[in-house]
Parts: sequence; C-alpha cells; structure tokens
Amino acid sequence: MIENNELEVAKEKKSLNFIEQIVDNDLKAGKNGGRLQTRFPPEPNGYLHIGHAKAVCMDFGIAQKFGGICNLRFDDTNPQKEDTEYVDAIKEDIHWLGFEWGNIYHASDYFQQLWDFAVRLIKEGKAYIDEQTSEQIAQQKGTPTQPGVASPFRDRPIEENLALFEKMNSGELPEGAMVLRAKIDMANPNMHFRDPVIYRIINKEHHRTGTKWKAYPMYDFAHGQSDYFEGVTHSICTLEFVPHRPLYDFFVDELKEGTDLQDNRPRQYEFNRLNLTYTVMSKRKLLALVQEKLVEGWDDPRMPTICGLRRRGYSPEAVRKFIDMIGYTKFDALNDYAMLEAAAREDLNARSLRVSAVLNPVKLIVTNYPEGQTEEMEAVNNPENAEDGMHRITFSRELWIEREDFMEEAPKKFFRMVPGKEVRLKNAYIVKCTGCKKGPDGTVEEIYCEYDPTSKSGLEGANRKVKGTLHWVSAAHCLKAEVRLYDRLFSVENPSADDRDFRELLNPDSLKTLYPCYVEKYVAEQESNRYLQFQRIGYFTYDKQSTSQHLVFNRTVGLKDSWAKQ
Repeated sequence: MIENNELEVAKEKKSLNFIEQIVDNDLKAGKNGGRLQTRFPPEPNGYLHIGHAKAVCMDFGIAQKFGGICNLRFDDTNPQKEDTEYVDAIKEDIHWLGFEWGNIYHASDYFQQLWDFAVRLIKEGKAYIDEQTSEQIAQQKGTPTQPGVASPFRDRPIEENLALFEKMNSGELPEGAMVLRAKIDMANPNMHFRDPVIYRIINKEHHRTGTKWKAYPMYDFAHGQSDYFEGVTHSICTLEFVPHRPLYDFFVDELKEGTDLQDNRPRQYEFNRLNLTYTVMSKRKLLALVQEKLVEGWDDPRMPTICGLRRRGYSPEAVRKFIDMIGYTKFDALNDYAMLEAAAREDLNARSLRVSAVLNPVKLIVTNYPEGQTEEMEAVNNPENAEDGMHRITFSRELWIEREDFMEEAPKKFFRMVPGKEVRLKNAYIVKCTGCKKGPDGTVEEIYCEYDPTSKSGLEGANRKVKGTLHWVSAAHCLKAEVRLYDRLFSVENPSADDRDFRELLNPDSLKTLYPCYVEKYVAEQESNRYLQFQRIGYFTYDKQSTSQHLVFNRTVGLKDSWAKQ
C-alpha cells in the first residue's frame, strides 16, 4: 500500500505543469550544480501585454516555486525601436504583478563579448561578410525541401572579413551595405542553419551605449549567448522559438568550445503563447492603435496591456488567476476573453467595496416622507468579508434610481418599480409606486411612491416578502460622476485571422461615456480601496483622471457575461 506521504508526492507531481516537471527532474538530477536560474527577457520596444504576463508568471513563478532566481534582462539589440520609457514601464508592470527580479541585465551589457565571439568565429572560418541585399540573401536560402545556394562571398579570405567587420562598426557604411553571416550549412533541413545573419548595421544612437556601436547582433546570436554569460539554466520561451532552439544550442556549443557540452549550460524550453479573443497581441498593431489615436494611449482600459488592465480595474491577483486557469501546454490556442472576465469577477467579488451608484438617473420622490428629514442607513461594505464592516448612506425624500428600474406597464416577471406594486429600497424601506410625471415628449421625469415606516430593517414590517430590491442615492447627499463603460476592443472574435484591415474591426461601442451619474458620498472618501462594486451594475475603479472636483470611474467588468452565447 502506498503511504500517505507518497500519495502527496504523486499528487504534487501531477499538479506540476510540464516545464515545472522538467525543472523538478533537473534539480533532482543535480544538473547545473543543482542551480535554478531563469530570466524574463523583454525587448524594450513597447508596453507589456497580457501575453507577456503569462511569460512573467512562468519565468518568475517557477524560480519562486523551486527556490531559484529570476533575473530581468532587457533584450536591447535594436536601437531603432527601443526607448527608456518602455524600460521603466516594464519594471512597473512586473512589480504590479507581484514579482521581484534578482538582477537587472541588458543584452547591450554583452556587446563587447558578443563582438569578440563574432571575431573568433571569423578567425576560425565560421563567419563571413556578405555584401548582398537582404532580398538576394532570402532568395538564396532555398526552401525546406530544397537546399540553399551559397553566397558568392562565402569563401572570402579571413583577413578581409575581419577588416570589413571593423568597417561595419565604423559609421562609414549605410544600413544594409553588408552583414555578418555564420558559415554553417546551406543544405541543412532547418532553414535557420542556412548561414544565418548574425550582425547588421544600424546607424542610430543606442539609449544605453550611445554611438559606440554601429554593428548590432541579431536576436539568434545574442539571446543564447546572453543566457550563457549570465548563468541561466532554463531559458523558457514561447512555441514560435522551437525552430530556433537547435541554433540556440549550436552557438552555446561554440561558446563552450566543445567542452562540458552536456552540463552547466542554458537549455531552451517552449510553452504556448497566450492568445485572446476580441483583441490583438501584435506590438506593431498595438503601437499603430496608439500612434493613430484610435485608443487613448498604451494604458487605455480597452488595451490588452498590463497598464491598460490596471487602469481598467483588474487586480494583479485576477490576472494571475486567469493565467492559472488557462495553464501551460505545447499547443497554441485562442483563449476566450470571457475567462479573463470570469477570473476578474471571482477575484473582485471577494475584495470590492459595495457602494451605490446610479448611471441612468430618474428622480424618485417618497411623497409621504417628511420634507427636510434625513436618516442614516447601515450598508454592508462587503458581504464576502464581515471584517470590512459597514458604512452609512443617507436616506431622504428625493432619491435617484435607475431609469431602467421603472415601467408603467411591465411584463409579469419585471420585479422592479411598477405603479401599484411594492419594492424594497436596499438598506432602507419598502415602498409602493403611486405613479409618475412625464414631460411633453413622453419621457418620465419623476416617479412617485409611498414608504412603509414599519418596514425599516429591525422593525416588524421588514420581514414582509417583496420580490424586487432597488439601489438608490439621496439626491441631496450624492456626488456627480462621469462613468466610462468599457467593452471589448474588437467586434470580431479573432481579428488576427480576419483578412480585413484590423482597424475596420474595431468595436464602435467599446467605450460609452455617461454623465451625469450619481454616487454616494462614501465613494469619494474611499480612494484607498480602488476596487468597487456598484451594486446591481458591475465592478468599477477610479480612473487616473478622476479628481475630487470631477469623479471618473471605469467599468472593469459587468456582474454577468453580456457576451454569453444565447
């Protein structure tokens, strides 16, 4: 019979994802001296999005789980697109998600080492300068079933290659004049081995190294080597890098000069990237949305960026919960946006402060309530957590309620305000609607009701069964607010698979702005808790543009999935 502790071990092993199992096995086998070191290597050419959050959770989470270290390395090998603005934003997002890095590195830290390595390859006859255009080089690559054609410069003398390599970095040459290629195998079935370009000319100042370099390493030449220089043990990336893995290993083998090839080296492992319905993850497309002002900026609450999700009111716990829900596999999939929203609802239900807000107001007058009289009613802050306590909300003769909560003639299952019927005002009294006043165009301007003084909580009439409960705010004791109802950015499920220009697919109803709305005064006093539930409406948060003079709230997510298939 298996002992209890053995069962626990088996259960734990089963709960590990496939990369965690690899790490667990490597540590038990004593690989890399029993060390675990991962890295998160973003290129600072844009803001992190929820797809990157999955990689952050993997890279940092796995180091956390197994007592290793995860470093942050900026893959800054292309000064044409990179900026310190993005560096700062990436740091902020990682911290917000709840992770700490061990050290901060930059690929640019290794420019000299990478240059020296390239020089060594040239001297060993393993690299050469090619003066052909990128189009010519691409044509000569062949196809997966057809071998490539050797460059006419492939057998150029070593001394000439060295001199030209120096010239590439001199600033004398225009971009595209020549490249450095690794001399490997033009007939290799893996296209990445067909003499890949490892250095190109970029005549642009680098945000860290200034004008020192004009020749910059390519990703495939810089990435694995950077991992090796830093002592990375597990280089975890997404599935599109599977074809790159043999080249990654090839260059690490070259760095190690054939010694100790089986140990004390980084190894690459791949998992599925996060794709999400009703949005795009392409940095190019997201940048276009920002630059063309189709959204407010990188942190527009409709964007899939981490800063966008933060501004919309998602908690870091909700984001991590969603990533746990979808898991890590070796197969790409399109994840339903509704799952992200469900994770948010579950998380926010536990942490949000319940308050009253009226978004589409109409006046409700309690005709038999004394004019000028007010009462302080008790309202629960969070029914999910008794420790959050209570707050007071003022009741008076004139209230605001939601326009949708009243109908003159209502269907049978409309359990809200209807003439002649009773309804409960939350935290207050039971009232009976007595009628309404309309404007010349037929719009309801005021609704009238009478209250039952015995129906307040704690009194004898409070136990009377009433089917409907409405939220409200006192007209004289509330604050005006602007409310922004955010929805999905695109109107089609998979915009990346659509042949139309992605701009044509934007959801015209992705933002609706409502003003004036009314919120109870307590909301303005509670900026410390930025997670709010407007009762019966949804989850909201303060926008960064909100001030004491002009309150602004963003809808994070509704109480129910409004996109659910009927």
